[in-house]
Amino acid sequence: MKKIITTLFLVCAAVCTQAQLLWKISGNDLEKSSYVFGTHHLAPYAILDSVKGYRAAYNECERVIGEVAMSEMRSPETMGMMQRMMMIDEDSITLKSLFTPEEYELVKKTCQEYVGLHIDMVPKMKPAYITNNLVVVLYIKHMPNYKSKEQLDSFLQEMGSNLGKQIAGLETLEFQMNMLFNNSPLERQAELLVCTISDIDNTVKQAIELTDAYMNQQLDKLLEIAYHKTNTNCDPLPGEMEAMIDNRNMAWAEKLPAMMKEMASFVAVGALHLPGEKGLINLLKEAGYTVEPIW
Repeated sequence: MKKIITTLFLVCAAVCTQAQLLWKISGNDLEKSSYVFGTHHLAPYAILDSVKGYRAAYNECERVIGEVAMSEMRSPETMGMMQRMMMIDEDSITLKSLFTPEEYELVKKTCQEYVGLHIDMVPKMKPAYITNNLVVVLYIKHMPNYKSKEQLDSFLQEMGSNLGKQIAGLETLEFQMNMLFNNSPLERQAELLVCTISDIDNTVKQAIELTDAYMNQQLDKLLEIAYHKTNTNCDPLPGEMEAMIDNRNMAWAEKLPAMMKEMASFVAVGALHLPGEKGLINLLKEAGYTVEPIW
Protein backbone atom coordinates (compact mmCIF):
# COMPACT_ATOMS: atom_id res chain seq x y z
CA MET A 1 0.00 0.00 0.00
CA LYS A 2 3.02 2.24 0.30
CA LYS A 3 2.96 2.16 -3.47
CA ILE A 4 -0.45 3.85 -3.32
CA ILE A 5 1.10 6.77 -1.47
CA THR A 6 4.14 7.03 -3.70
CA THR A 7 2.07 6.83 -6.87
CA LEU A 8 0.27 10.01 -5.75
CA PHE A 9 3.32 11.81 -7.03
CA LEU A 10 2.81 10.57 -10.52
CA VAL A 11 -0.45 7.61 -8.85
CA CYS A 12 1.60 -2.77 -20.92
CA ALA A 13 -1.55 -4.68 -20.68
CA ALA A 14 -4.06 -3.98 -23.43
CA VAL A 15 -2.04 -0.91 -24.39
CA CYS A 16 1.66 -0.93 -25.27
CA THR A 17 2.55 2.66 -24.47
CA GLN A 18 6.29 2.70 -25.25
CA ALA A 19 8.50 5.34 -23.65
CA GLN A 20 6.56 8.56 -24.02
CA LEU A 21 4.82 11.12 -21.81
CA LEU A 22 3.16 13.29 -24.49
CA TRP A 23 0.27 12.02 -26.64
CA LYS A 24 -1.78 13.67 -29.39
CA ILE A 25 -5.56 13.29 -29.37
CA SER A 26 -7.36 13.74 -32.69
CA GLY A 27 -10.32 12.52 -34.72
CA ASN A 28 -13.85 11.85 -33.49
CA ASP A 29 -15.07 15.22 -34.78
CA LEU A 30 -12.39 17.30 -33.07
CA GLU A 31 -11.67 20.41 -35.14
CA LYS A 32 -8.30 20.84 -33.42
CA SER A 33 -6.05 18.28 -31.80
CA SER A 34 -5.60 18.18 -28.04
CA TYR A 35 -2.77 16.60 -26.05
CA VAL A 36 -2.39 14.59 -22.88
CA PHE A 37 0.83 14.78 -20.88
CA GLY A 38 1.83 12.68 -17.88
CA THR A 39 3.26 14.61 -14.94
CA HIS A 40 5.08 13.61 -11.76
CA HIS A 41 3.98 15.81 -8.88
CA LEU A 42 7.49 16.10 -7.45
CA ALA A 43 9.47 16.16 -10.70
CA PRO A 44 11.33 19.30 -11.80
CA TYR A 45 9.99 21.02 -14.87
CA ALA A 46 13.38 20.49 -16.51
CA ILE A 47 11.86 17.19 -17.72
CA LEU A 48 10.05 19.26 -20.35
CA ASP A 49 13.36 19.84 -22.16
CA SER A 50 13.53 16.13 -22.96
CA VAL A 51 9.91 15.74 -24.13
CA LYS A 52 9.95 15.95 -27.90
CA GLY A 53 7.19 18.12 -29.36
CA TYR A 54 6.16 19.53 -25.99
CA ARG A 55 6.63 23.21 -26.80
CA ALA A 56 4.73 23.09 -30.08
CA ALA A 57 1.90 21.09 -28.54
CA TYR A 58 1.62 23.41 -25.54
CA ASN A 59 1.65 26.56 -27.67
CA GLU A 60 -0.98 25.09 -29.98
CA CYS A 61 -3.52 24.65 -27.17
CA GLU A 62 -5.87 27.31 -25.86
CA ARG A 63 -6.52 25.68 -22.49
CA VAL A 64 -4.47 23.86 -19.87
CA ILE A 65 -6.38 21.20 -17.95
CA GLY A 66 -4.98 19.72 -14.74
CA GLU A 67 -6.29 17.33 -12.12
CA VAL A 68 -7.29 20.47 -10.20
CA ALA A 69 -6.95 24.17 -10.93
CA MET A 70 -3.89 24.87 -8.79
CA SER A 71 -4.95 28.47 -8.12
CA GLU A 72 -7.82 27.00 -6.09
CA MET A 73 -5.30 26.08 -3.40
CA ARG A 74 -4.51 29.68 -2.53
CA SER A 75 -7.85 30.85 -1.15
CA PRO A 76 -8.41 31.15 2.62
CA GLU A 77 -11.54 29.03 2.25
CA THR A 78 -9.54 26.21 0.67
CA MET A 79 -6.85 26.38 3.32
CA GLY A 80 -9.50 26.15 6.02
CA MET A 81 -11.11 23.16 4.29
CA MET A 82 -7.76 21.37 4.03
CA GLN A 83 -7.02 21.95 7.71
CA ARG A 84 -10.41 20.52 8.68
CA MET A 85 -10.00 17.44 6.50
CA MET A 86 -6.62 16.49 7.93
CA MET A 87 -8.07 16.26 11.45
CA ILE A 88 -10.07 13.43 13.06
CA ASP A 89 -13.59 14.64 13.73
CA GLU A 90 -14.83 11.68 15.80
CA ASP A 91 -14.86 12.80 19.44
CA SER A 92 -14.01 9.35 20.82
CA ILE A 93 -10.96 8.75 18.58
CA THR A 94 -7.48 10.18 18.89
CA LEU A 95 -4.35 9.45 16.92
CA LYS A 96 -2.95 7.53 19.89
CA SER A 97 -6.03 5.31 20.18
CA LEU A 98 -5.48 3.96 16.66
CA PHE A 99 -2.16 2.28 17.55
CA THR A 100 -0.79 -0.17 20.03
CA PRO A 101 1.55 1.46 22.56
CA GLU A 102 4.54 0.05 20.65
CA GLU A 103 3.26 1.30 17.31
CA TYR A 104 2.54 4.75 18.71
CA GLU A 105 6.08 5.08 20.05
CA LEU A 106 7.46 4.03 16.66
CA VAL A 107 5.28 6.60 14.87
CA LYS A 108 6.21 9.25 17.43
CA LYS A 109 9.94 8.64 17.08
CA THR A 110 9.83 8.54 13.26
CA CYS A 111 7.76 11.71 12.95
CA GLN A 112 10.16 13.60 15.21
CA GLU A 113 13.21 12.32 13.36
CA TYR A 114 12.08 12.82 9.77
CA VAL A 115 9.29 15.41 9.80
CA GLY A 116 10.03 17.36 12.96
CA LEU A 117 6.45 16.66 14.05
CA HIS A 118 5.61 16.03 17.71
CA ILE A 119 2.44 13.98 17.39
CA ASP A 120 1.58 14.34 21.08
CA MET A 121 0.81 17.98 20.23
CA VAL A 122 -1.60 17.05 17.40
CA PRO A 123 -3.69 14.23 18.90
CA LYS A 124 -6.45 14.53 16.29
CA MET A 125 -4.30 14.47 13.14
CA LYS A 126 -5.26 11.78 10.64
CA PRO A 127 -2.66 9.06 9.95
CA ALA A 128 -3.04 9.52 6.19
CA TYR A 129 -1.88 13.12 6.47
CA ILE A 130 1.21 12.03 8.40
CA THR A 131 1.98 9.29 5.87
CA ASN A 132 1.69 11.70 2.96
CA ASN A 133 4.05 14.20 4.55
CA LEU A 134 6.51 11.52 5.61
CA VAL A 135 6.79 10.14 2.08
CA VAL A 136 7.35 13.64 0.66
CA VAL A 137 10.10 14.32 3.21
CA LEU A 138 11.76 10.97 2.45
CA TYR A 139 11.59 11.74 -1.25
CA ILE A 140 13.19 15.16 -0.83
CA LYS A 141 15.91 13.75 1.43
CA HIS A 142 16.94 11.03 -1.03
CA MET A 143 16.50 12.94 -4.30
CA PRO A 144 19.32 15.53 -4.35
CA ASN A 145 18.12 17.06 -7.63
CA TYR A 146 14.68 17.86 -6.24
CA LYS A 147 13.84 21.58 -6.28
CA SER A 148 10.93 22.61 -4.10
CA LYS A 149 10.12 25.64 -6.27
CA GLU A 150 9.88 23.56 -9.47
CA GLN A 151 6.46 21.96 -9.24
CA LEU A 152 5.56 20.70 -12.69
CA ASP A 153 1.76 20.81 -12.50
CA SER A 154 1.76 24.34 -11.06
CA PHE A 155 4.33 25.50 -13.61
CA LEU A 156 2.26 24.32 -16.58
CA GLN A 157 -0.84 26.10 -15.28
CA GLU A 158 0.91 29.29 -14.22
CA MET A 159 2.69 29.58 -17.56
CA GLY A 160 -0.59 28.98 -19.36
CA SER A 161 -2.30 31.68 -17.34
CA ASN A 162 0.52 34.12 -18.14
CA LEU A 163 0.08 33.33 -21.84
CA GLY A 164 -3.66 34.00 -21.70
CA LYS A 165 -4.73 30.35 -21.86
CA GLN A 166 -7.77 29.16 -19.98
CA ILE A 167 -7.06 27.01 -16.91
CA ALA A 168 -9.39 24.22 -15.82
CA GLY A 169 -9.43 21.29 -13.41
CA LEU A 170 -10.96 17.84 -13.83
CA GLU A 171 -11.65 17.63 -10.10
CA THR A 172 -12.14 19.97 -7.19
CA LEU A 173 -9.52 20.23 -4.49
CA GLU A 174 -12.20 19.12 -2.02
CA PHE A 175 -12.60 15.88 -3.99
CA GLN A 176 -8.85 15.26 -3.89
CA MET A 177 -8.61 15.99 -0.17
CA ASN A 178 -11.46 13.57 0.47
CA MET A 179 -9.68 10.93 -1.58
CA LEU A 180 -6.45 11.42 0.38
CA PHE A 181 -7.79 11.72 3.90
CA ASN A 182 -11.29 10.20 3.95
CA ASN A 183 -11.10 7.38 1.42
CA SER A 184 -9.91 4.81 3.98
CA PRO A 185 -11.13 4.14 7.53
CA LEU A 186 -8.89 5.61 10.22
CA GLU A 187 -7.82 2.12 11.30
CA ARG A 188 -6.61 1.36 7.78
CA GLN A 189 -4.81 4.70 7.62
CA ALA A 190 -3.01 3.80 10.85
CA GLU A 191 -2.06 0.39 9.46
CA LEU A 192 -0.59 1.97 6.34
CA LEU A 193 1.40 4.51 8.36
CA VAL A 194 2.97 1.71 10.40
CA CYS A 195 3.62 -0.15 7.13
CA THR A 196 5.48 2.82 5.70
CA ILE A 197 7.53 3.39 8.83
CA SER A 198 8.37 -0.29 9.31
CA ASP A 199 10.12 -0.46 5.94
CA ILE A 200 11.37 3.02 5.17
CA ASP A 201 14.19 1.70 2.98
CA ASN A 202 11.70 0.04 0.65
CA THR A 203 9.50 3.14 0.62
CA VAL A 204 12.49 5.21 -0.50
CA LYS A 205 13.57 2.55 -3.01
CA GLN A 206 10.15 2.52 -4.64
CA ALA A 207 9.95 6.33 -4.78
CA ILE A 208 13.34 6.43 -6.52
CA GLU A 209 12.33 3.67 -8.95
CA LEU A 210 9.11 5.49 -9.82
CA THR A 211 11.00 8.74 -10.38
CA ASP A 212 13.64 7.05 -12.55
CA ALA A 213 10.94 5.41 -14.65
CA TYR A 214 9.20 8.75 -15.04
CA MET A 215 12.34 10.67 -15.99
CA ASN A 216 13.01 7.98 -18.62
CA GLN A 217 9.38 8.35 -19.82
CA GLN A 218 8.66 4.66 -19.17
CA LEU A 219 4.92 4.56 -18.55
CA ASP A 220 4.75 0.77 -18.59
CA LYS A 221 7.47 0.60 -15.95
CA LEU A 222 5.53 3.03 -13.76
CA LEU A 223 2.51 0.77 -13.99
CA GLU A 224 4.57 -2.31 -13.16
CA ILE A 225 6.14 -0.70 -10.06
CA ALA A 226 2.88 0.77 -8.79
CA TYR A 227 0.97 -2.51 -8.99
CA HIS A 228 3.73 -4.81 -7.72
CA LYS A 229 2.51 -6.78 -4.70
CA THR A 230 4.51 -7.76 -1.62
CA ASN A 231 1.87 -10.18 -0.26
CA THR A 232 1.63 -8.26 3.01
CA ASN A 233 -1.00 -6.00 4.54
CA CYS A 234 0.86 -3.15 2.85
CA ASP A 235 -0.61 -4.24 -0.48
CA PRO A 236 -3.74 -2.41 -1.66
CA LEU A 237 -7.04 -3.83 -0.50
CA PRO A 238 -9.75 -4.44 -3.12
CA GLY A 239 -11.00 -1.10 -4.38
CA GLU A 240 -8.18 1.10 -3.05
CA MET A 241 -6.16 1.45 -6.25
CA GLU A 242 -9.37 1.60 -8.26
CA ALA A 243 -10.54 4.60 -6.22
CA MET A 244 -7.24 6.35 -6.70
CA ILE A 245 -6.59 5.55 -10.36
CA ASP A 246 -9.22 3.68 -12.41
CA ASN A 247 -12.40 5.37 -11.22
CA ARG A 248 -10.90 8.81 -11.70
CA ASN A 249 -9.68 7.89 -15.18
CA MET A 250 -13.20 6.88 -16.18
CA ALA A 251 -14.66 10.10 -14.78
CA TRP A 252 -12.07 12.17 -16.66
CA ALA A 253 -12.66 10.26 -19.89
CA GLU A 254 -16.31 11.29 -19.65
CA LYS A 255 -15.51 14.97 -19.05
CA LEU A 256 -12.74 15.47 -21.58
CA PRO A 257 -14.67 15.04 -24.89
CA ALA A 258 -16.80 18.15 -24.33
CA MET A 259 -13.79 20.13 -23.08
CA MET A 260 -11.62 19.14 -26.04
CA LYS A 261 -14.39 19.84 -28.54
CA GLU A 262 -14.81 23.32 -27.10
CA MET A 263 -11.14 24.21 -27.55
CA ALA A 264 -7.73 22.62 -28.07
CA SER A 265 -6.56 21.48 -24.65
CA PHE A 266 -3.27 20.46 -23.04
CA VAL A 267 -4.26 17.88 -20.43
CA ALA A 268 -1.59 17.45 -17.74
CA VAL A 269 -2.32 14.74 -15.16
CA GLY A 270 -0.27 12.26 -13.13
CA ALA A 271 1.61 9.91 -15.45
CA LEU A 272 0.18 6.78 -13.82
CA HIS A 273 -3.24 7.77 -15.15
CA LEU A 274 -2.10 7.27 -18.75
CA PRO A 275 -1.06 3.60 -19.27
CA GLY A 276 -2.92 0.32 -18.93
CA GLU A 277 -6.24 -1.08 -20.03
CA LYS A 278 -8.10 1.39 -17.80
CA GLY A 279 -5.69 4.27 -18.43
CA LEU A 280 -6.68 7.50 -20.15
CA ILE A 281 -4.88 6.59 -23.38
CA ASN A 282 -6.90 3.43 -23.85
CA LEU A 283 -10.16 4.94 -22.61
CA LEU A 284 -9.91 7.77 -25.13
CA LYS A 285 -9.16 5.28 -27.88
CA GLU A 286 -12.23 3.28 -26.88
CA ALA A 287 -14.23 6.53 -27.10
CA GLY A 288 -13.26 6.82 -30.77
CA TYR A 289 -10.25 9.14 -30.66
CA THR A 290 -6.92 8.61 -32.34
CA VAL A 291 -4.31 8.77 -29.56
CA GLU A 292 -0.70 8.60 -30.68
CA PRO A 293 2.66 9.39 -29.09
CA ILE A 294 4.61 12.43 -30.20
CA TRP A 295 8.01 11.25 -31.42
